[in-house]
Amino acid sequence: MDKSRIKNRPDASLRSDRGQQRERPPYPAEMEREDVLIGRQPVLEAFKAGRPINKLVVAKGVRHGSLREITGLARTAGIPVIEVDREVLDRRGGRGHQGVLAYVAPKEYATVADILNLARERGEAPFILILDELTDPQNVGALLRTAEGAGVHGVIVPKRHGVGLTETVAKVAAGAVEHLAVARVTNMVQTVTALKDAGLWIIGGDAAAERPFYEQDFSGPVGLIVGSEGKGISRLLKDHCDFLVSIPMKGRLQSLNAATAGALLMYERVRRTGLPPCPNS
Repeated sequence: MDKSRIKNRPDASLRSDRGQQRERPPYPAEMEREDVLIGRQPVLEAFKAGRPINKLVVAKGVRHGSLREITGLARTAGIPVIEVDREVLDRRGGRGHQGVLAYVAPKEYATVADILNLARERGEAPFILILDELTDPQNVGALLRTAEGAGVHGVIVPKRHGVGLTETVAKVAAGAVEHLAVARVTNMVQTVTALKDAGLWIIGGDAAAERPFYEQDFSGPVGLIVGSEGKGISRLLKDHCDFLVSIPMKGRLQSLNAATAGALLMYERVRRTGLPPCPNS
């Protein structure tokens, strides 16, 4: 691929977005998958300490005292604030929740600019994995583990409508989250557009694509998009791909699951370009 599209400095728009909209209430099963801080003081202290927070869940109609301060801090930081019935909080946090729970990440998020800078510091063409609305933490964790092994410089996940860094993701990734930059952004389309402006070719995995993945050139600066389970890559994001590739299937099933498909695509780049030297070697 032509590497002339790589800029010397990443665009400022690559920094993690901060949105203000509320997220739809999560299902109870989804709520069980993350580390949780329970009660007003622990949550408030987490904000003051700058701990990464995925989302805030508050009881409907409660907006007084320190809870007003907490929700204000969340909105200022672009953290989704979800209102639920008090019974939902009772089930997750017991009777001592004081109207608030915070779901926290096991590791601080990076920015997309951080990821590009890492590739530049290593003298390598950027290789970024982009996860579009994946909701299964098992798949996300497996993809992070594969990404770390395949020399990916960083992973981008959506702030809404997708799994971020949770306890389950970290466990399935088997330690990969400690060695891999993960950025969380509000607008995936804007982020992909900025990556293209920074010189990356965007390749999307699509079961309906005519070109098989082994005929695609994966060399040079690449952003690889893996779509959600069942739906695949969203239409708007698909329209911003430079190339779409498929994984041929000989059986009756039409596609592989997201983690397996993503692993094949990442290691097709490794097969063609070789693994970069281990940063710790």
